[in-house]
Amino acid sequence: MSQLFLQQYWWFLVSLLGGLLVFLLFVQGGGSLIFCVGHTPEERSRLVGATGRKWEITFTTLVTFGGAFFASFPLFYSTSFGGAYWVWMLILCCFVLQAVSYEFQAKQGAWLSQKSWRRVLAVSGLLAPLLIGMAVGTFFNGAAFTVDKSAIGALPGTDFSPVISRWANCWHGLDALANPWNWVLGLAVMFLARVLGAMYMVNNLDGEETLRARLRRRMLIDGVPFALLFVAFLTHVLTMDGLASNPDTGIIAAEPFKYLHNALALPAVTAALLIGAVLVLTGMALTWLRPGFVRGIWLSGTGTVLAVLGLLLLAGLNNTAYYPSTANSACSLTIENSSSGLFTLQVMSAVSLLIPFVLAYIFYAWRAIDKGGKDKNY
Repeated sequence: MSQLFLQQYWWFLVSLLGGLLVFLLFVQGGGSLIFCVGHTPEERSRLVGATGRKWEITFTTLVTFGGAFFASFPLFYSTSFGGAYWVWMLILCCFVLQAVSYEFQAKQGAWLSQKSWRRVLAVSGLLAPLLIGMAVGTFFNGAAFTVDKSAIGALPGTDFSPVISRWANCWHGLDALANPWNWVLGLAVMFLARVLGAMYMVNNLDGEETLRARLRRRMLIDGVPFALLFVAFLTHVLTMDGLASNPDTGIIAAEPFKYLHNALALPAVTAALLIGAVLVLTGMALTWLRPGFVRGIWLSGTGTVLAVLGLLLLAGLNNTAYYPSTANSACSLTIENSSSGLFTLQVMSAVSLLIPFVLAYIFYAWRAIDKGGKDKNY
């Protein structure tokens, strides 16, 4: 196996983890619906209980996603996680607040009231998907950083510092908020999380037909802006200029319609993206049009994984800079110039053969958590 094959293999795995993470954001989306759908404390307890036993799986997937990036593409990890740390710290804080809120909202004697903890849960459920979507938006719209690999050989006390990546401004990731297209994708992910959360609770709340009816209406209310925002962002991506890397020289230069060229050159990736989008919309349509249909989460969830997988593969394959630099385009990151060495990729690829066993354990744990109490109060 060549190093290029292993780089592409690990970009596929990272993209797949990204798709799974966005699907599992139904936990955050469900938490943000507590006050929109639940009209009484009892109804809110049922809604919290529907998703409250799954937050650990979402948190674990987020950590795994970051760990996979660290192991396979360490230069991205040091550049983005080390430079744009305000965005990633805010995302982490949202997940921590969510976990704390789930645990403390049902405890007697907590220093905040139950209603206050649930409001924290709802706010963190909105912000986490929004910020994750905006962070992914920088894969296409770029970020302000520079990279100098020669700095690694600098000696302490000289005029140079042995730091490879530097952020080009003092905002350290918050400058992503200034790009409107990052907002478009962030809002699309936020509304998608709410749609998936509503569909998951429709599937999970046995015997609660009143709540199910409200959840279906909320799914439609959030589904319309999601569809419009996603189509707008996808149109923007397919018509924008991208940064292409010359496979022979490594020189990075702008290429008009780069992502459209990627879509045409990678038909399997494009098919995954389109099939995923169709599955998401099909799950929404069946849930809305057929009152007895409660398994839309699995159609739309599968579609979410495929759509995000296809979108991230378009961002990184076909000699594309998956993390463009707005400060110096020559410093942009590709899977070739930011990956680990051949030996590290080989060892990790052998370890990755354990992934099916991990997925099987997650499936077992999911079923065990739900068994005998998936619709009880939390």
